[in-house]
Amino acid sequence: MTTEHRPTPFGRALCAMITPFTEAGALDLDGAQRLADRLVSRGCDGLVLSGTTGESPTTTDAEKSALVTAVREAVGDRAAVVAGVGTADTRHTVELALAAEKAGADGLLVVAPYYSRPPQDALEAHFREVADACGLPLALYDIPARTGTRIEPDTLLRLAGHPRIVAVKDCSSDLLGTQRVLSRTDLAYYAGCDEQILALYAIGAAGYVSTVANVAPEPLRAVLDAFDAGDTARAARLQRRAIPLIELMMAAGLPGTVTAKALLGALGLPAGPVRAPLRPAGRKTTDGLLRAHRELVADAGQSQA
Repeated sequence: MTTEHRPTPFGRALCAMITPFTEAGALDLDGAQRLADRLVSRGCDGLVLSGTTGESPTTTDAEKSALVTAVREAVGDRAAVVAGVGTADTRHTVELALAAEKAGADGLLVVAPYYSRPPQDALEAHFREVADACGLPLALYDIPARTGTRIEPDTLLRLAGHPRIVAVKDCSSDLLGTQRVLSRTDLAYYAGCDEQILALYAIGAAGYVSTVANVAPEPLRAVLDAFDAGDTARAARLQRRAIPLIELMMAAGLPGTVTAKALLGALGLPAGPVRAPLRPAGRKTTDGLLRAHRELVADAGQSQA
């Protein structure tokens, strides 16, 4: 017996995909297509492009559009393509939203404007202006640790009435606030922190947007599949098995972009360097990531045997 969840406008298992670069630092569209195809073939329902994991602060507007076009071509209608368009500037965000729509995106990820810390009424107006400007559905990205501004539950309750605001990528770490919104709206919640995938799914989230899925798409999707099959104990075991890799990638002092690219490169998959001000992971870090990844993959194989 499966557990009923909320609408999944972009699927359940989404990867916050890295943006591959060539060794010279240019956009690697061929690599992006190969990585996108691999991720979808291994269980990702959707790909989120040009988020923080995709190094959006250091890619140009033209690169962002080219990436959407290339990935759309690679995955066709097999997966949702969600474009990150959030900036600290409402006008620029609208421009990116319109460009992503033209390039073939299925939806938009819009982070709260960062650094300027707008009050809640200004934050609400920002999201409404973006949603009014284009025809694509929006997922709002609540990550106050990075932006400096929380999208408060009351603000989300008001924004839920907009026909194109359909989802939230939740990195608020506020289970009470999340449940308030879940209980009173039809917004689809996606866990934005890998360690919280099962916790949010168990209270009615739609799924996840994961950085770790760049390197471990199948083990993470297995958590959702086990829960939906009614085997909650197995879902919990699978979530716990992923924690060593999640911790090394997301909580060991380096941004997830850096660790994901280091591990992808070590596995011979498209990645390339990070752009400054980020710096590549060292050999010791990469070796530790490889060990944790091998252990997770081996455990996943044994659990399926």
